[in-house]
Amino acid sequence: MSNTLHFWLQTPLREMNTTQWEQLCDGCGLCCLNKLEDEDTGDIYLTRVACNLLDKCSAQCSDYENRLSLAPDCIQITPELAETAEWLPNTCAYKQLAHGEPLLPWHPLISGREESPYEANRSISGKVIHESELGEREHEEFIITEEELTSSICYGN
Repeated sequence: MSNTLHFWLQTPLREMNTTQWEQLCDGCGLCCLNKLEDEDTGDIYLTRVACNLLDKCSAQCSDYENRLSLAPDCIQITPELAETAEWLPNTCAYKQLAHGEPLLPWHPLISGREESPYEANRSISGKVIHESELGEREHEEFIITEEELTSSICYGN
């Protein structure tokens, strides 16, 4: 790819147009997982419980255009959030660029392949359950580290 195609190297996050901003998302799905916050310490814990709108196979939102109204807990990633949100995965392109770091080799903008996050075990595809599948179980039963979630292990319900 020529440098003219590498818009993320030339355009600050705050100046990106909608198309550029959306292309930064690698589609891993990690930001769509429910997180728990320890009220005493402020520590954030990742769970393998996903928003009901997340397609568990593709790790993509099933209604992206309407997600903010259909899922009240859905958070729109912004340049400000990319700079400050500790809960965003360290591999998140928004967070990486906000902190002056390069995109990782498996990012689709680098690899040229949409499926590269899945192939690099960075996708939550096939590794999560929906909120609606919790039943009587508690979120705490599904706490997991990002490293465990993105390992090659695939979890069932």
